Amino acid sequence: MSPLAYSVANVNLESSHPTGALSVNLLSGRDVRRWDDFVSCCREATFFHRAGWQTVIERAFGHKTWFLYAECEGEIQGVLPLAEINSRLFGHSLSSLPFCVYGGIAADSQTVRDALDRSAQKLAQELQVDYLEYRNLKPHHADWHGKDLYVTFRKEIASEIEQNMSAIPRKQRAMVRKGIKAGLESVVDQDIERFFSAYSASVHRLGTPVFSRKYFRLLKEVFAEDCELMIIVKDNRTISAVMSFYFRDEVLPYYGGGTGEAREVAGNDFMYWELMRRACEKGCKVFDFGRSKRGSGSFDFKKNWGFEPQPLHYEYQLHQAKEVPDHNPLNPRYQIFIKAWQKLPLGLANLVGPHIVRNLG
Repeated sequence: MSPLAYSVANVNLESSHPTGALSVNLLSGRDVRRWDDFVSCCREATFFHRAGWQTVIERAFGHKTWFLYAECEGEIQGVLPLAEINSRLFGHSLSSLPFCVYGGIAADSQTVRDALDRSAQKLAQELQVDYLEYRNLKPHHADWHGKDLYVTFRKEIASEIEQNMSAIPRKQRAMVRKGIKAGLESVVDQDIERFFSAYSASVHRLGTPVFSRKYFRLLKEVFAEDCELMIIVKDNRTISAVMSFYFRDEVLPYYGGGTGEAREVAGNDFMYWELMRRACEKGCKVFDFGRSKRGSGSFDFKKNWGFEPQPLHYEYQLHQAKEVPDHNPLNPRYQIFIKAWQKLPLGLANLVGPHIVRNLG
């Protein structure tokens, strides 16, 4: 029997569910609207629980996805988006959700959560993966292996623009004003080219493989107006750029970078302030600065804005693996690779990078 038939067959929980039989099913095209309607209302759900990630992950990276949902009497009551990565270099995983900072189970009750959890564990066993991973905002499995590496930075957006400026610590506020005095301006693009130019140059300087243009085009295509490309320019030159996601009353700057000129004119500092200012005007209530690794430059940068780190609870149920994976640039074993990557011509790095990063998740 295939993993699909074995793991996503209806799970009858009538004896433990107060309203009747609960079934766990696999997302299909006809269920997308119901899935997203649930995600928009469920307090545990995030932008990364949206059904569109199935299209993005399958079409951009070619990975198999397993988007599970639990329903009772025709109503979706929980979702668990999963994707499978099977790489010779980086192992075989089932994760919720690769390429996303948040994931795991979003459910209306513990009964629903347990049903989805059992289905995922059964699927992981049938697929014979190295591990099953949940990227949670809150801990759920004290008995699983964990990783205390990542934090997120979230802060409320004040209702008045000047309140937000005043809330930025003095030294960081001076950097923002430096960008303003330099005559920087923001524009919104529908095309990814200017964004990709700034982003790819930035990650190359860090020694990190770049995502493909196709990936970013798909993000813009799938999430449409909820995916925004903001470009910072000076005299019509691209200085920096950021791709942000909008979800409910939150804005999430997710991918960003600057050209070599950005440091001289505080391009990145101005960029994030400009995004916050624009989000305030739109009525957004939360600025989600996203994930950073402890001890990294981005961690320090976000703290300088007055944001406090909140731990992320990445949980791992080991199957074939003996230990939790450690695929991150802070791992000493990758330092030689990073230094070599920084020396590659940018064009070559942009050509080869997507073939590597697609398996990292």
